Amino acid sequence: QLVESGGGSVQAGGSLRLSCEASSQDPCCMGWFRQAPGKEREAVASRNLYGRTSVADSVKGRFTISRDDDKNMHHLQMDSLKPEDTALYYCAARIGWCLNVDCMSLAEYQYWGQGTQVTVSS
Repeated sequence: QLVESGGGSVQAGGSLRLSCEASSQDPCCMGWFRQAPGKEREAVASRNLYGRTSVADSVKGRFTISRDDDKNMHHLQMDSLKPEDTALYYCAARIGWCLNVDCMSLAEYQYWGQGTQVTVSS
C-alpha cells in the first residue's frame, strides 16, 4: 500500500515536497511518475534497492528523490517548479525480483499510489 501526500498549488519558481509512505520496507524500486491532462504517464525519478537514483532529463537539477532510512517514507523534493510540471504525481513500488530492472520504466511497477495533484502557475 502506498499513501502519498504533499501536493498543492505554487507559483513558478516555488518548491513542493511530495512524500510516499510504503508498507514494504525494501522495495526493489521506488518511483515517482506524473501524468498531465491529455498526456501519457511519464517517469520523473526513481531509487533502487541499492540506493541508485535516476531523474528524468526534464527535471534534472530541480527534483531530488530520497528516502528516510528509519522509516518507509520516500520523498520527491521539487524546486524551481515550472508550469509544465503541473500534473498528477504518483508514487509506485516494485517488490521482488530485482535483477536487470529498469526503475524508470512504468511497466516494472506493481503497486501505485492514488496520486497527488501538483499545480504550478505562471
